[in-house]
Amino acid sequence: MLNYKHSKSNKNTPMITQVMIQPSSWVESGIEISKVRSLNLFKFSSELQSRLDELSQKNKAGMLNSKEEAELTGILELDRIFTLLNAKIIAES
Repeated sequence: MLNYKHSKSNKNTPMITQVMIQPSSWVESGIEISKVRSLNLFKFSSELQSRLDELSQKNKAGMLNSKEEAELTGILELDRIFTLLNAKIIAES
């Protein structure tokens, strides 16, 4: 699923549109819970991690198309969410 974010523009600021695949689209197939030192932490499935690695390499080479860019943006947002959730779990343990 694509998520469109629009910002208002005025005569001095161009309108910027950001497109990404919603992170929730990977909930059933791209997310695993891993036991680390008796804590249950979120992580990517091996398939989603491989896809992130592939897209990151293509991005570094400047070879992403717009669909892949939207996919990478969504995966990176999910990565940020996992980082925050896992940090909270660790802090509260």
